[in-house]
Amino acid sequence: MHILHVVQLYWPAPSGAARYFQEIGARLVAEGHRVTVLTTDAFDLEHLWMPGKRRIAEPFGEHDGVQIRRLAIRRLPGPALLYPIIRRLMVEVGRLGRPSVPILRRFAMLTPQIPDLITTLADPALSDVAVVHTTNITLDFALIPVARWTQQRGLRHICTPFVHVGEPGSEQTVRYYAMPHQIDLLRRATYVATMTEIERAYLMRRGVPAAQIVTVGAGVTPVEVTGGDGRRFRATQQISGPMVLSLGVAAFDKGAIHTLAAMRRLWAQGSDAVWVQCGPAFGGFAEAVAALTPSERTRVRILGYVDDDTRRDALAAADVYVQPSRTDSFGITYLEAWCNGVPVIGARAGGVPAVIRHGVDGWLVPFGNVPAIAEAIDRLLRDRALARAMGAAGRARVWRELTWDAVYQRIRPLYGELG
Repeated sequence: MHILHVVQLYWPAPSGAARYFQEIGARLVAEGHRVTVLTTDAFDLEHLWMPGKRRIAEPFGEHDGVQIRRLAIRRLPGPALLYPIIRRLMVEVGRLGRPSVPILRRFAMLTPQIPDLITTLADPALSDVAVVHTTNITLDFALIPVARWTQQRGLRHICTPFVHVGEPGSEQTVRYYAMPHQIDLLRRATYVATMTEIERAYLMRRGVPAAQIVTVGAGVTPVEVTGGDGRRFRATQQISGPMVLSLGVAAFDKGAIHTLAAMRRLWAQGSDAVWVQCGPAFGGFAEAVAALTPSERTRVRILGYVDDDTRRDALAAADVYVQPSRTDSFGITYLEAWCNGVPVIGARAGGVPAVIRHGVDGWLVPFGNVPAIAEAIDRLLRDRALARAMGAAGRARVWRELTWDAVYQRIRPLYGELG
């Protein structure tokens, strides 16, 4: 059976959504099915709205038996700010409710655009597609035409929206993921695959039928994220004391700026811990780092993108993992830390409270609460028995229910009987 996955960023781009589809696609191929991925030429997410970012030039590729077709992005002329301005305008228009759906669809298609998408969907090579699986509801410029094509052909459509519900009681984040046209698209899908019961409950409140929504979650392959050399990492980075680790995008919404502020608070109290941040920097993070004193700069390691070996080494070296984000629908990096027996700290926002069990395998803190983040880090650095117990509890849970094999068993029924 031929299956089409539509993913805005795909291998080798460093994306949680890409990894989710890689794992599902590889297992479908192993069952004997044919899987095609339609994706963009973006390597960096910002390429979608900003020139000068990394892209992948090759239009065709293959990975784990999955065929990849990359389509070039085109943006409206103008500054990079044009994209967030349009999205904010869409939020305001969306206040009109269901009558705003047609105009919101048109706004969503303004920028970025995929000029060759319609032509590609008409390619005879895709004429035998039986199931379509799309993703990332906030990058709806790709979903809208594919959903229309899927509906016209009467195909089964699975959508994994990765809705970021944000902080409890606040619409500041989720309003960009639940505009009327986005909810309409999800209601028309055959199935909606959510990361957590928190995300599922939110979509039910917004009118997506409960019978269509299935929580599948995300996972890891433990052997791929363990086995690193912590001593090598510490020697390379000249770290002899406690080490606090963060992986992924360094941005305000991810809690990176608050983590840095919490570390500064601990350093002022005499802590000798070093903070390591691996991942690209967004927004005001560079400015926050530039504001450090010379003494404080000796206690941070801002490494940017790192290869898989360095990532494993960093996880093996860490004492505490910190990612107090409000824009994680799940948070795979918490699982990576647990696989290495490392306790985690996350924010009580997004889908994270369904992943981290507060007081069992980590701590949950209010998003942006620097004193609370500092206190949580300090407690785990001081109480090593507690830290080890939390890390062990997390590791046991990953092996029990949070591997990619377990995720596949939950999502495979949504594809139906594939001949």
